[in-house]
Amino acid sequence: MSAVLTHLALHVRDIEACIAFYQDYAGLKLIHQRDNKAGGEVVWLAEAGREQEFILVLLPGGPGRNQLDSDFSHLGFALPSRAAVDVIAARGKQDGILAWATREEPYPVGYYCGLRDPDGNFVEFSYGQPLGPGANG
Repeated sequence: MSAVLTHLALHVRDIEACIAFYQDYAGLKLIHQRDNKAGGEVVWLAEAGREQEFILVLLPGGPGRNQLDSDFSHLGFALPSRAAVDVIAARGKQDGILAWATREEPYPVGYYCGLRDPDGNFVEFSYGQPLGPGANG
């Protein structure tokens, strides 16, 4: 039997700001919300139609991240076009959260930009990788 990756859980400082970010920038939907025994709320976010495949879990009480520019740990979202990456980058720049300007790198990286979520995590938006919409290869 093989294991299946089903979720990623992050402790965050401001859960409401993170929910808004992932809904607004990544189009994730709130699919579950409950009170945490330790205080605060736990939320599950997912892409529409993929609620049974993979979710992002946000938990209260995180210390926040002060991620160094040389630390490329990130969450990655595929977009359907280069133009969609450009739109995200422009919005991120306007909102003061653009971490990596758009750039093109050899396959399998493709065209991408990066933002910082409200907790300080890098979040990549890409086109042309071998995963998701715009898959190339």
